[in-house]
Amino acid sequence: MPAEPRGAHSARQPTLTEQARRQQLVAVTIDLVAAHGYAACSLQRIADAAGITKGAVIYHFASKNAVIRAAYDAVIEALTERVGAAVGLAPGPAAAVDAYVESMIGHMAEHPTHVRVLTEALAPAVDTGVDEGPASPERRQVLADLVTAAVSAGEYRADLDAVTLAVILNGAIDAVVAQTLADPGYDLTAATTAVLDMLHRTTAP
Repeated sequence: MPAEPRGAHSARQPTLTEQARRQQLVAVTIDLVAAHGYAACSLQRIADAAGITKGAVIYHFASKNAVIRAAYDAVIEALTERVGAAVGLAPGPAAAVDAYVESMIGHMAEHPTHVRVLTEALAPAVDTGVDEGPASPERRQVLADLVTAAVSAGEYRADLDAVTLAVILNGAIDAVVAQTLADPGYDLTAATTAVLDMLHRTTAP
């Protein structure tokens, strides 16, 4: 029976065992990047942490950047699901903006390793294969649309610039979350209250 061509497994639906192994490798990579940084996170180190061979890692991910990319995507997916669910449950447009802020910071507070992965993956000094940034147009537009809805509903001042407010809010969120990297004791709960207070003062009709 001919041997399966290299990479052929990527063209078919992975088995449950393969999916579980990939999830394990992604989880291991998130922890390693958070603890040691991207530069110190080699394929061999990932293999050792997972208790498998380097060759087994390469079977699932062809390169270090591929694993980093998968870890980054997993972090973004978890964050997006959390924020989307919170926004979807909000009773109105202004409440949806509050939910965006609270869930974004709250998720990061509960998952500090995710903060490290995002920071490392997007660091300009290293080539991780990830080129999306915190200021990406997609992220800005999601929040700007929520702000626009609140303005249209009369819950925010009519003269608000939705894009500018989205930029300011995302910047504030990134700043308070980043502060936890320098100061693990930083109070994100109080920071969330402060960001919301700034939002409410800025948008009050």
